[in-house]
Amino acid sequence: MLENKEKTTIAQLGEFGLIDHISKAVTLTQKTSVKGIGDDAAVLDFSAMQTLVSTDLLLEGIHFDLRYVPLKHLGYKAIQVNLSDIYAMNGRASQVTFSLGLSSKFPLEAVEELYEGALLACKSFGVDLVGGDTSASAQGLVISVTSLGYADADKIAYRSGALEGDLICVSGDLGGAYVGLQLLEREKKIFLENPNIQPDLEGKDYIVERQLKPEARKDIVELLASIEVKPNAMIDVSDGLASEILHICRASNCGCKLYEEKIPIDPMTYETAREFGLDPTVCALNGGEDYELLFTVKQADYDRIKGHADISIIGHITEAAAGCDLITKSGKVHAIKAQGWNAFH
Repeated sequence: MLENKEKTTIAQLGEFGLIDHISKAVTLTQKTSVKGIGDDAAVLDFSAMQTLVSTDLLLEGIHFDLRYVPLKHLGYKAIQVNLSDIYAMNGRASQVTFSLGLSSKFPLEAVEELYEGALLACKSFGVDLVGGDTSASAQGLVISVTSLGYADADKIAYRSGALEGDLICVSGDLGGAYVGLQLLEREKKIFLENPNIQPDLEGKDYIVERQLKPEARKDIVELLASIEVKPNAMIDVSDGLASEILHICRASNCGCKLYEEKIPIDPMTYETAREFGLDPTVCALNGGEDYELLFTVKQADYDRIKGHADISIIGHITEAAAGCDLITKSGKVHAIKAQGWNAFH
């Protein structure tokens, strides 16, 4: 948290002064970045590659709660959430823009913390910060990130490419971010009732980090390229597994069978969900914010995929008429319904 020393107001610097101040920390490393911050627009050169573009808007009170989200973590997460969309197209992310709407309660030091986290993410994922904007905000903090990337035209994975018989794969494990959020919300409630009680997060580092500092799966895109597997369809798990597989099935005009016993859930996620009286499978299906990659590959790629600890095969694609079903551990069949994050509820 920020210390109680004298703070520098944004008004003292002015918008251009703030941009100059922030720009000093930015260096360009990508060959595709011709010109970054400092002109009216960035200049990028993707040559013969297809260009990928994605934008996200994060609003205080809707997407994050500053009572338990450190500003540095928030800057980091804002970048990686957006990069995840580029990786979900089987692409390589190369540049981002980072824009802030700030109310007068945020001093320069708060902005520096946000940018410190954002630049840490840029460094971690090897992307250049090439622009952005700052503006006054009447209410709270607004963050807008646009990411750019590239891919060969024949390597891009769309949601619409799944084929009957494809294996359904997912990276990492699921449900951790949602269960981590439940833990943080519980501790916030206790703190608001009694500010003298310290938060009890001991031994829960993994799921708290899954919520506060998730990691986009650039490594999975690189792994698939190295084993020469091109996903037929791909999406990132931002709204929950159920919602994402339904997106793929609708776009591809197909059905699916998912097997509960194959869904990867970390032991800490499982145990903590149980402590909260939650079904761990429901957390994995509907929780969201895991930012893992869900993708389908042809059956012929099974031998290349099967040996990788960070990829789980959780089902297969069927004809559309067969519907979208989850087969439980006890062998019961349930239609998959999306109950994950809805931005307008």
